Amino acid sequence: MRHDSPLLLSRRSVLLGTGALVLSFSARGFAQAPTAPGDETQNFQAVPEPAPDLPGSLKTNPDLDSWIRIAPDGRVTVFTGKAELGQGIRTALLQVAAEELEAPFEALSLVGPDTSASPNEGFTAGSHSVQDSGTAIRNAAAQVRDILIGEAARRWTLPVENLRAEAGAVIAPDGRRATYGELVSAELIEVRAQPNSRLKDPNSFREMGRPRPRIDIPRKVTGGEAYVQDMRPEGMVHGRIVRPPSPGARLVSVDTVGVEAMPGVLKVVRDGSFLGLVAEKEWQAIKAMWALSAAARWEERQTLPDATNLPAVLMAMPREDAEVVREGTPAPGSVKTIEARFTRPYQLHASIGPSCAIGLLENGTTTVWTHSQGVYPLRQAIAEMLRVPPEEVRCVHQEGSGCYGHNAADDVAADAALLAQALPGRPVRVQWMREQEHAWEPFSPGMVTEVRAGVDADGNVTEWTYGVWSNTHNSRPGGAPALLAAQHLAAPFPPKPAKVQITKEGNGDRNSNPLYAFPSRDVTWHFLPDMPLRVSALRGLGAYMNVVSIECFMDELAAAADADPVEYRLRHLQDPRARDVVNLAARRFGWRPKMSLPAHHGVGFAFARYKNLAAYCAVAMEVEVEPSSGRVRMVRASTAVDAGEVVNPDGIANQVQGGILQSASWTLYEAVTFDPTRVTSVDWSTYPILRFDALPEAIDVEIIPRPGEPFLGAGECSQGPGGAALANAITAATGQRIRDLPLTRERIRAAVGEG
Repeated sequence: MRHDSPLLLSRRSVLLGTGALVLSFSARGFAQAPTAPGDETQNFQAVPEPAPDLPGSLKTNPDLDSWIRIAPDGRVTVFTGKAELGQGIRTALLQVAAEELEAPFEALSLVGPDTSASPNEGFTAGSHSVQDSGTAIRNAAAQVRDILIGEAARRWTLPVENLRAEAGAVIAPDGRRATYGELVSAELIEVRAQPNSRLKDPNSFREMGRPRPRIDIPRKVTGGEAYVQDMRPEGMVHGRIVRPPSPGARLVSVDTVGVEAMPGVLKVVRDGSFLGLVAEKEWQAIKAMWALSAAARWEERQTLPDATNLPAVLMAMPREDAEVVREGTPAPGSVKTIEARFTRPYQLHASIGPSCAIGLLENGTTTVWTHSQGVYPLRQAIAEMLRVPPEEVRCVHQEGSGCYGHNAADDVAADAALLAQALPGRPVRVQWMREQEHAWEPFSPGMVTEVRAGVDADGNVTEWTYGVWSNTHNSRPGGAPALLAAQHLAAPFPPKPAKVQITKEGNGDRNSNPLYAFPSRDVTWHFLPDMPLRVSALRGLGAYMNVVSIECFMDELAAAADADPVEYRLRHLQDPRARDVVNLAARRFGWRPKMSLPAHHGVGFAFARYKNLAAYCAVAMEVEVEPSSGRVRMVRASTAVDAGEVVNPDGIANQVQGGILQSASWTLYEAVTFDPTRVTSVDWSTYPILRFDALPEAIDVEIIPRPGEPFLGAGECSQGPGGAALANAITAATGQRIRDLPLTRERIRAAVGEG
């Protein structure tokens, strides 16, 4: 096994280093997940002795030695509890550390989420990675740098202000030089972080704000070991799970004799309705899974709602109304009321690579290598499922082949942990099949939104009323009851009932309160506690649908006022940074009122500030719609983004472009289908997604620099504006507003009279 294999990483190996003793790690708080306002970890216990005056994730991981390690040779290891999901944070976080530590980027390495080594930052979610972890690392690095300068000053009996840090060393005016490795000791940095750090002036930045190639890309494009799906530890065997045929099914009986006699089969595991097996080779495991599935007898029930009339089903379900915001007084002079309803079906994460994990039971500890976005909450859940103390479970993050949100990563980790109990000492690799991924991952909930606005004689909004019908968009952290395998055990862990909670960051109500300056507003989340389908977080939670609804309606209001859509938005925007991104996106696109376009072309515009507290984003888009087929071709898009202080502009541009493409897929194609018993969209033909031949010619991204401003999460800022700009452009091209997503070819043909 290679020495750089993640299977060899342990807290002990990290601490030992080579030569002199280097930084130790505090275990304070490792067993709990942090609580941040509006964070998706808010149901977990916070670390003891929280330090609310500390920046970023230092609040809940306040020890400097939880974040930085310096070896005797001067190499620096940075630790983060946030997971690389393809958003490029490994590169950005190292840039942050290199900048403030005054160390070469090439001399730094990053250790990601690992319950035996990394700080506990809960889930990687909500565009918080750079905002929280980056802020913590920046301040920790700055304080470590100054501690090292202070140590050099002590040794040389020189004033601190006479010394400077440069290229991983402290340098005196007379040329004396001491490397960080020569200066560091465990006692020196085994201290609590301070509330204030001497951060560098942005004008002196050498690393932050400059594009740097992502360090995670080379292995992905050269066929290296990039994902958990690629791992092949010594002695590894293969597990497969037989899932029930439908959500309400129960395993009645199974004849395992024939399967147990198949070549390579090592073990068949049954516990209640949890059914799986382990075999020496992957193809042997797959063939045995098919045979085991054929031998199983299930009792099925009709538990799913009427998919042909889903909006009516959702609006008729029992609900609990929660007030998001109610403020202001309607302005006088209202002459007309305009209203609309928008709908969206259940949608999938649709990860290109089916979920995968490796479990190993060895020396009384179950270790799971997982692409979960929250290794600490997952450890707690698996320990609960196995009925062992959390100290007997270790979860190590290994990147998976694509997911923003709560897909089946945690579920397959639970599968691997359970099968590993049956074969101690051997790593058990479990990968789901495509039909399992599509049928059993937690879906993004179906949604209905209704919006009503009173307008005056000039078309200006005088009052605003908005409602959203939706289940929760987040069933994590949920302990063992959130794990699919745990729900199917003979002694099951039933799912916890969902509860409505209004927070600053939002859930299904995320971005339901527009940033526009309306005289009065009344926004309500009609929370649906019953979940006919298993649901949880998809990128952006409710923000995508809420922004699409609001921004499409803003276009309808602009049309009713005979106003240009960009000008109409600006007249209702007071936030100067919001106005800046709207103006910049329009200018970059070449937006003009009543633009002259080729036949069947249309342009659309949209804006939002993600969660009303993260990055600002505006999108202008041109599309071509073929009336006879309903085919939509995105021609080009221009985007303006304000993400506060910029670490890696290429990384932000990648995230914004990727977000627009993902939202285009949601907007044009994606919908979960089901009959009264089973989910039926179980492959790429029944659940189509955006293909390469549908990509636009260009997506330009202009980033507004904000030196010295706080980091603003940018990873999910473009989905809402991207989807809304696309929908508005389709309306402009066809002259017809379609309010039911997705905007399929069939719906477009029907709207233009070609169906």
